[in-house]
Amino acid sequence: MHVQEWLETVPAVAVYALVGVVIGLESLGIPLPGEIILVSSALLASQHGDIDPVVLGASATAGAIIGDSIGYAIGRKGGRPLLAWLGRKFPRHFSEGHIATAERSFEKWGMWAVFFGRFVALLRIFAGPLAGVLRMPYWKFLIANVLGGIVWAGGTTAVIYYVGIVAESWLKRFSWLGLVAAVLVGLTSMLVIKRKAKKAQPVPAGE
Repeated sequence: MHVQEWLETVPAVAVYALVGVVIGLESLGIPLPGEIILVSSALLASQHGDIDPVVLGASATAGAIIGDSIGYAIGRKGGRPLLAWLGRKFPRHFSEGHIATAERSFEKWGMWAVFFGRFVALLRIFAGPLAGVLRMPYWKFLIANVLGGIVWAGGTTAVIYYVGIVAESWLKRFSWLGLVAAVLVGLTSMLVIKRKAKKAQPVPAGE
C-alpha cells in the first residue's frame, strides 16, 4: 500500500504523532524515510480538511529538534565506539566512507553542517550523533538544530501543502494523473530548495 493511501486510513492525531516520531527517530540516527512521510502527510493535508498543516508542521519540527537533541546526547556519551556499533548495525548508512564524508562536512562547516544537514538525507541522520561525538559546543548545536528544524520541517510542509492546494483541480479532473503531477512538482520544489541550501553554505575564511 502506498504511504499516502495508508495515511488516509488513520485519524489526524495519529498522522501528527507518526510524523513527529518517524522524523524524530530519523534525526536521532535511525535510517527512516522521514522526508517521504512528511511530504505524503503534507500533500494529504491539502486534500483533507481534518489535518491541520500548522499542527503537522509543528509536529515535524518538534520531532526534528527533539530527535537531533537526543542524538547529540547519545553521541556525546557514546563517542566513536557508538559510530562503530552503528556501522555494524546499519552498514549501508553508517559505513566508514559515509562517516568520513560527514566528519569532513562538520570540520569544514561546523554548526552550518547541522543546519544545512537537514536538507541532505545522509547528514540528517548523522547530524545529531556526530555533533555529539565531535564535542560541538551544545549552544552552537542547539541554535543550528532549532533553526534547521524550523526551516526544513516548516518549509517542507508549507511548500507541499500549497502545491497540493494548487493541484486540487487536477486531482479532481484526472485522479491518479493529477496526484502524480502534484507529487512530481512537490519533489522538484524540494530539490530546488536543497540545491539552494548547498549553494548557500558559507566559504571558510582563507579559502
